[in-house]
Amino acid sequence: MFPRLLILLCAVALVVGISARPSGSAGKPQVYVVKVTDTLWSIASSHYSGDPREGVWRLERRNHLAGTTLVPGQRLVLP
Repeated sequence: MFPRLLILLCAVALVVGISARPSGSAGKPQVYVVKVTDTLWSIASSHYSGDPREGVWRLERRNHLAGTTLVPGQRLVLP
């Protein structure tokens, strides 16, 4: 009885392992195109809840920004 149960459990684990697929993360990154009046603060406050300073920090880090100057038409990846 026990060997049959063990074989059955191994077979089920193998089937689940083969059929399972990775999630592929959260999907495609969201890109934001900077408009004339945009600032990092305004983008962070409109796209992130909570303290905008954390959103600014995330935007700077994700997009490798050296400063806070943005150019209209610039593409930012939202973290």
